[in-house]
Amino acid sequence: ALMASLRAVGNLTQSSSDLKARTFAQWSAENRLAQIRVQSEWPNPGVNQYDCSQAGVQLACREEVFATPNISFRRVEISVLDPVDGHRLARLVGFATNLPDAYQPVGAG
Repeated sequence: ALMASLRAVGNLTQSSSDLKARTFAQWSAENRLAQIRVQSEWPNPGVNQYDCSQAGVQLACREEVFATPNISFRRVEISVLDPVDGHRLARLVGFATNLPDAYQPVGAG
């Protein structure tokens, strides 16, 4: 019974760590997409990798930018990985726009 209890506690601890890492990974991806929108960035197509660790949790971000059929939009995919084993913890897709000022919503930019 003691061994089963220890195993259960170990599993709970691991589950808690996984949940924490996935939460911070999701936040890292959301932060990057928000940064692109708020700063009106127009990222170049291609792949960029960088450290996006949060609160002591080691994370690696992979940002892929794709051209779209509409020249005023670019698709941005953010994958957040565990830097140790490369396991993907979160993935978020958004769009960057390069619209003329006349098309910007009120309060944007």
